[in-house]
Amino acid sequence: MDTRAPTLVASVLPADFSELGQEVRRLEKAGVDRIQWDVMDGRFVPNITFGPDVISANRELVSMGFEAHLMVDDPDPMLPRWVEAGCEIVIVHAEACRHLHRTLSAIADLGAKAGVALNPATPLDAVTNVLDLVDLLLVMTVNPGFGGQQYIAAMEPKIAAARAEIDQRGLDIELEVDGGIAGSTIGAAARAGADVFCAGSALFNGADTIEQRTAALRSAADAGIEAR
Repeated sequence: MDTRAPTLVASVLPADFSELGQEVRRLEKAGVDRIQWDVMDGRFVPNITFGPDVISANRELVSMGFEAHLMVDDPDPMLPRWVEAGCEIVIVHAEACRHLHRTLSAIADLGAKAGVALNPATPLDAVTNVLDLVDLLLVMTVNPGFGGQQYIAAMEPKIAAARAEIDQRGLDIELEVDGGIAGSTIGAAARAGADVFCAGSALFNGADTIEQRTAALRSAADAGIEAR
Protein backbone atom coordinates (compact mmCIF):
# COMPACT_ATOMS: atom_id res chain seq x y z
CA MET A 1 0.00 0.00 0.00
CA ASP A 2 1.14 3.53 -0.83
CA THR A 3 2.15 5.39 2.35
CA ARG A 4 3.63 8.56 0.91
CA ALA A 5 3.78 11.64 3.13
CA PRO A 6 0.56 13.69 3.08
CA THR A 7 0.21 16.65 0.76
CA LEU A 8 -1.85 19.54 2.12
CA VAL A 9 -3.68 21.62 -0.48
CA ALA A 10 -5.46 24.89 0.32
CA SER A 11 -8.68 25.87 -1.37
CA VAL A 12 -8.81 29.66 -1.53
CA LEU A 13 -12.61 29.82 -1.65
CA PRO A 14 -12.77 31.11 1.96
CA ALA A 15 -10.03 33.71 1.33
CA ASP A 16 -10.55 37.45 1.40
CA PHE A 17 -10.76 38.07 -2.34
CA SER A 18 -9.87 41.74 -1.88
CA GLU A 19 -6.49 40.58 -0.50
CA LEU A 20 -6.05 37.43 -2.55
CA GLY A 21 -2.35 37.89 -3.23
CA GLN A 22 -1.64 38.36 0.45
CA GLU A 23 -3.76 35.34 1.30
CA VAL A 24 -1.82 33.14 -1.12
CA ARG A 25 1.47 34.33 0.37
CA ARG A 26 0.13 33.65 3.86
CA LEU A 27 -0.76 30.07 2.94
CA GLU A 28 2.71 29.38 1.58
CA LYS A 29 4.31 30.85 4.70
CA ALA A 30 2.05 28.62 6.84
CA GLY A 31 3.46 25.51 5.18
CA VAL A 32 0.72 24.55 2.72
CA ASP A 33 2.07 22.42 -0.16
CA ARG A 34 -0.04 23.84 -3.00
CA ILE A 35 -3.09 25.92 -3.85
CA GLN A 36 -6.29 24.62 -5.39
CA TRP A 37 -8.16 27.08 -7.58
CA ASP A 38 -11.82 26.07 -7.53
CA VAL A 39 -12.97 27.13 -10.99
CA MET A 40 -16.78 27.25 -11.24
CA ASP A 41 -18.88 28.28 -14.23
CA GLY A 42 -22.39 28.70 -12.84
CA ARG A 43 -23.58 25.74 -14.93
CA PHE A 44 -21.89 22.55 -13.77
CA VAL A 45 -22.19 24.03 -10.28
CA PRO A 46 -24.32 27.04 -9.28
CA ASN A 47 -21.44 29.24 -8.16
CA ILE A 48 -19.02 31.36 -10.26
CA THR A 49 -15.43 31.92 -9.16
CA PHE A 50 -11.97 32.39 -10.69
CA GLY A 51 -10.85 32.94 -14.24
CA PRO A 52 -7.34 32.25 -15.55
CA ASP A 53 -6.30 35.89 -15.30
CA VAL A 54 -6.83 35.84 -11.52
CA ILE A 55 -4.70 32.72 -11.22
CA SER A 56 -2.00 34.18 -13.47
CA ALA A 57 -1.86 37.35 -11.37
CA ASN A 58 -0.96 35.27 -8.31
CA ARG A 59 1.44 32.83 -9.97
CA GLU A 60 4.62 34.85 -9.46
CA LEU A 61 3.84 35.63 -5.82
CA VAL A 62 4.65 32.13 -4.52
CA SER A 63 6.70 29.11 -5.49
CA MET A 64 4.29 26.37 -4.37
CA GLY A 65 2.27 24.41 -6.90
CA PHE A 66 -1.11 25.38 -8.32
CA GLU A 67 -3.89 22.98 -9.29
CA ALA A 68 -7.01 24.02 -11.18
CA HIS A 69 -10.14 22.11 -10.16
CA LEU A 70 -12.42 22.70 -13.13
CA MET A 71 -16.03 22.42 -11.98
CA VAL A 72 -17.22 23.43 -15.43
CA ASP A 73 -19.22 22.00 -18.31
CA ASP A 74 -17.14 21.05 -21.38
CA PRO A 75 -13.68 22.04 -20.09
CA ASP A 76 -11.84 21.12 -23.30
CA PRO A 77 -11.80 24.52 -25.08
CA MET A 78 -10.37 26.24 -22.00
CA LEU A 79 -7.66 23.77 -21.00
CA PRO A 80 -4.74 25.78 -22.42
CA ARG A 81 -5.76 28.87 -20.44
CA TRP A 82 -5.30 27.18 -17.07
CA VAL A 83 -1.90 25.76 -18.00
CA GLU A 84 -0.80 29.14 -19.36
CA ALA A 85 -1.97 30.70 -16.07
CA GLY A 86 0.52 28.53 -14.20
CA CYS A 87 -1.39 25.46 -13.04
CA GLU A 88 0.82 22.40 -13.00
CA ILE A 89 -2.18 20.13 -12.37
CA VAL A 90 -5.52 20.42 -14.17
CA ILE A 91 -8.43 18.44 -12.71
CA VAL A 92 -11.59 17.83 -14.73
CA HIS A 93 -14.81 16.16 -13.63
CA ALA A 94 -15.64 12.81 -15.17
CA GLU A 95 -19.27 13.94 -15.24
CA ALA A 96 -18.47 17.00 -17.35
CA CYS A 97 -16.41 15.36 -20.11
CA ARG A 98 -18.01 13.80 -23.16
CA HIS A 99 -14.76 12.08 -24.15
CA LEU A 100 -12.78 11.78 -20.92
CA HIS A 101 -9.89 9.84 -22.46
CA ARG A 102 -9.40 12.62 -25.02
CA THR A 103 -9.62 15.36 -22.39
CA LEU A 104 -7.02 13.77 -20.12
CA SER A 105 -4.70 13.23 -23.08
CA ALA A 106 -5.09 16.89 -24.05
CA ILE A 107 -4.02 18.01 -20.57
CA ALA A 108 -0.89 15.87 -20.79
CA ASP A 109 -0.15 17.23 -24.27
CA LEU A 110 -0.20 20.74 -22.77
CA GLY A 111 2.56 19.73 -20.37
CA ALA A 112 0.43 19.57 -17.22
CA LYS A 113 -0.47 16.69 -14.93
CA ALA A 114 -3.94 15.33 -15.57
CA GLY A 115 -6.43 14.93 -12.75
CA VAL A 116 -9.96 13.56 -12.72
CA ALA A 117 -12.60 14.21 -10.06
CA LEU A 118 -15.64 12.16 -9.07
CA ASN A 119 -18.77 13.60 -7.48
CA PRO A 120 -20.14 11.67 -4.48
CA ALA A 121 -22.82 9.89 -6.54
CA THR A 122 -20.40 8.88 -9.32
CA PRO A 123 -18.95 5.37 -8.96
CA LEU A 124 -15.25 4.64 -9.20
CA ASP A 125 -15.96 2.54 -12.30
CA ALA A 126 -16.45 5.78 -14.23
CA VAL A 127 -12.66 6.28 -14.32
CA THR A 128 -11.07 2.83 -14.03
CA ASN A 129 -10.60 2.64 -17.81
CA VAL A 130 -8.62 5.91 -17.94
CA LEU A 131 -6.43 5.60 -14.85
CA ASP A 132 -3.39 4.96 -17.04
CA LEU A 133 -3.73 8.60 -18.18
CA VAL A 134 -4.23 10.06 -14.69
CA ASP A 135 -1.70 11.66 -12.34
CA LEU A 136 -4.27 12.56 -9.69
CA LEU A 137 -7.65 11.09 -8.73
CA LEU A 138 -9.91 13.37 -6.67
CA VAL A 139 -12.72 11.78 -4.67
CA MET A 140 -15.15 14.53 -3.70
CA THR A 141 -16.31 14.24 -0.09
CA VAL A 142 -19.00 16.90 -0.63
CA ASN A 143 -21.08 17.83 -3.64
CA PRO A 144 -19.07 20.49 -5.47
CA GLY A 145 -19.99 24.15 -5.72
CA PHE A 146 -19.64 25.72 -2.29
CA GLY A 147 -17.17 25.79 0.59
CA GLY A 148 -17.99 25.03 4.18
CA GLN A 149 -20.01 21.87 3.56
CA GLN A 150 -20.16 18.82 5.83
CA TYR A 151 -17.86 15.91 5.06
CA ILE A 152 -19.66 12.86 3.66
CA ALA A 153 -18.17 9.93 5.58
CA ALA A 154 -19.97 7.49 3.28
CA MET A 155 -17.30 8.28 0.66
CA GLU A 156 -14.61 6.46 2.65
CA PRO A 157 -15.33 3.06 1.02
CA LYS A 158 -14.89 4.73 -2.38
CA ILE A 159 -11.58 6.20 -1.22
CA ALA A 160 -10.49 2.76 -0.03
CA ALA A 161 -11.55 1.16 -3.31
CA ALA A 162 -9.60 3.81 -5.24
CA ARG A 163 -6.51 3.17 -3.13
CA ALA A 164 -6.79 -0.58 -3.72
CA GLU A 165 -7.19 -0.08 -7.49
CA ILE A 166 -4.18 2.23 -7.67
CA ASP A 167 -1.98 -0.04 -5.58
CA GLN A 168 -3.01 -3.28 -7.30
CA ARG A 169 -2.17 -1.83 -10.68
CA GLY A 170 1.08 -0.27 -9.49
CA LEU A 171 0.08 3.20 -10.67
CA ASP A 172 1.80 6.42 -9.58
CA ILE A 173 -1.37 8.41 -8.87
CA GLU A 174 -2.03 10.90 -6.09
CA LEU A 175 -5.34 10.21 -4.33
CA GLU A 176 -6.93 13.46 -3.21
CA VAL A 177 -10.01 14.21 -1.12
CA ASP A 178 -11.84 17.53 -1.12
CA GLY A 179 -14.80 18.69 0.93
CA GLY A 180 -15.29 19.10 4.67
CA ILE A 181 -11.65 18.25 5.37
CA ALA A 182 -10.88 19.33 8.93
CA GLY A 183 -9.14 18.09 12.03
CA SER A 184 -12.11 15.86 12.82
CA THR A 185 -12.27 14.23 9.36
CA ILE A 186 -8.82 14.23 7.80
CA GLY A 187 -7.64 11.21 9.79
CA ALA A 188 -10.49 9.02 8.57
CA ALA A 189 -9.87 10.06 4.95
CA ALA A 190 -6.18 9.25 5.39
CA ARG A 191 -6.93 5.85 6.94
CA ALA A 192 -9.20 5.08 3.99
CA GLY A 193 -6.28 5.69 1.60
CA ALA A 194 -6.06 9.36 0.64
CA ASP A 195 -2.66 11.04 0.54
CA VAL A 196 -3.63 14.53 -0.69
CA PHE A 197 -6.02 16.63 1.38
CA CYS A 198 -7.71 19.81 0.19
CA ALA A 199 -8.91 22.03 3.03
CA GLY A 200 -10.51 25.45 2.97
CA SER A 201 -12.52 26.57 5.98
CA ALA A 202 -10.36 24.51 8.36
CA LEU A 203 -7.29 26.48 7.27
CA PHE A 204 -8.83 29.95 7.21
CA ASN A 205 -11.05 29.79 10.30
CA GLY A 206 -10.16 29.19 13.94
CA ALA A 207 -8.96 30.77 17.14
CA ASP A 208 -5.32 29.80 16.63
CA THR A 209 -2.98 30.86 13.83
CA ILE A 210 -3.04 29.57 10.26
CA GLU A 211 0.40 28.07 10.87
CA GLN A 212 -0.97 26.11 13.82
CA ARG A 213 -4.02 24.98 11.87
CA THR A 214 -1.82 23.82 9.00
CA ALA A 215 0.45 21.88 11.34
CA ALA A 216 -2.52 20.27 13.11
CA LEU A 217 -4.05 19.08 9.84
CA ARG A 218 -0.75 17.65 8.65
CA SER A 219 -0.22 15.88 11.96
CA ALA A 220 -3.71 14.33 11.84
CA ALA A 221 -3.16 13.22 8.25
CA ASP A 222 0.20 11.67 9.18
CA ALA A 223 -1.43 9.75 12.01
CA GLY A 224 -4.17 8.48 9.70
CA ILE A 225 -1.70 7.27 7.09
CA GLU A 226 0.40 5.51 9.75
CA ALA A 227 -2.75 3.77 11.06
CA ARG A 228 -3.62 2.10 7.71
